Amino acid sequence: MTQEMLGEAQEYIRKKILENINLTKITDDILEKQVREEVDAYFGKKYVSISDKALLADQVFSAIRGFGLLDTIINDQTVTEVMINGPDEIFIEKSGKLMKLEERFESEEKLQDIIQRIVALAGREVNQANPIVDTRLPDGSRVNVVLPPISLKGPIVTIRKFSKEPMTVERLIQYGSITTQIADVLKLLVKAKYNIFICGGTGSGKTTFLNAISNFIPSDERVITIEDSAELQIANIDNLVSLETRNANTAGAGAVTIRDLIKSALRMRPDRIVVGEVRGAEALDMLQAMNTGHDGSLSTGHANSTRDMLSRLETMVLTGAEGLPLDAVRQQIASAVDIIVHLSRLRDRSRKTMEITEVVKYENGQIQLNPLYVFEEEETSTMDKVIGTLKRTENPLFNDFKLRLMGYKGTI
Repeated sequence: MTQEMLGEAQEYIRKKILENINLTKITDDILEKQVREEVDAYFGKKYVSISDKALLADQVFSAIRGFGLLDTIINDQTVTEVMINGPDEIFIEKSGKLMKLEERFESEEKLQDIIQRIVALAGREVNQANPIVDTRLPDGSRVNVVLPPISLKGPIVTIRKFSKEPMTVERLIQYGSITTQIADVLKLLVKAKYNIFICGGTGSGKTTFLNAISNFIPSDERVITIEDSAELQIANIDNLVSLETRNANTAGAGAVTIRDLIKSALRMRPDRIVVGEVRGAEALDMLQAMNTGHDGSLSTGHANSTRDMLSRLETMVLTGAEGLPLDAVRQQIASAVDIIVHLSRLRDRSRKTMEITEVVKYENGQIQLNPLYVFEEEETSTMDKVIGTLKRTENPLFNDFKLRLMGYKGTI
């Protein structure tokens, strides 16, 4: 059966069910049974394979209760990202490679309907007055929506798939992002309450890495997580509070920003604050929290290197506190941030930890950095396959006060 025939059958059966059944009064099981009966009735005595009937029934059910075509794509566990550029263009990422699908949405209106269902599930709204929204799917997948007239190609939807298995350090080791020795070092640093920033470009694995090392936090601590769209999976903490931002409503009121949530979190007696991503004026509040007794805080930020992360932090702080002397900003950063981990997505699409650097102090107008681990590519690397390891430099860890405070007498 062709895609066009399936589409016609799906639309006919969907309309018939919507016209004859009150969906608010039946369960999903009853609806599924009704859909299967309507599929059988539609084809009558005409031969159609069982697989085609099953596919059609799934599509009709998804069109009524779920996200239609999007359900089929999302349920494919090998897909890591979905990019919808209007109703006619659907791209997916598999194994680090982009590919275009032949499928398309029936119309822009159908795509708009699916978008409204997605944002409504998370209690958000998107419309011409508020055409950009960050939200999430019920499984935690991150969703970004941009509507016309901001988008010139129709509604744009980008979905970063959510892993059903929480990312662990063991899996990072398995993927070759870090070694067992480095995992042990990170575990020590997290337990000793070093403030750690994870930086990298888009798709470099910052949130994944943050999620993994967050599970090193001792289980008896109170942790507050703050995100645009809640996606962290911290499994071993009983006293865990997850906070999520909120966009303004159509009247332009009711917005709750990361900055608001950080200020609120400080009144919630946290042992640690974990911010999914710092990207604006909230950087000042985050640094002040780190400097006022909330050691062990973790966060991520977009940057191309560890040095670039410091420059980005400076810029972000200054957007929230114009007129603050640059010296004061740098002093604040140097005293708040202890460790910066830089991640990168390399030419073969693999994600690697490129550098683990200690922020030492502020001196002579510059923040002094001390690289502890640096990624070194081997001669056997090719254009298609990057081979290398994260190697320990000869630089000692200067600021070992927190390690000594927890009773650790060894070296890193």
